[in-house]
Amino acid sequence: MDNIAKYRTIIQNVILKYGNIHLDPIFDEKNDRYVLMQTGWDRGHRIRGNLIYIILHNGKVYIEYDGIEHGITDDLVIAGIPEDQIILSYISELKTA
Repeated sequence: MDNIAKYRTIIQNVILKYGNIHLDPIFDEKNDRYVLMQTGWDRGHRIRGNLIYIILHNGKVYIEYDGIEHGITDDLVIAGIPEDQIILSYISELKTA
């Protein structure tokens, strides 16, 4: 299995394990976009929005948004994606310089 196919499988499996609330995983393999949406109601208020948004591009995993309390990066690394292949797009380059 090439790295992209392996990364697709890992991302999908990790996203699917966050299933203890009403979540809608969205896997767009054609464009390599992976999203975990939350929807529903909580104490009379509508809940909706992204929890995770990941893009595969040029062989790298770009985490565009990570709303998971402990972060999804560790789960992806434990599942087999090398840390140097994961880009945290939501962190400004100015903050890392």
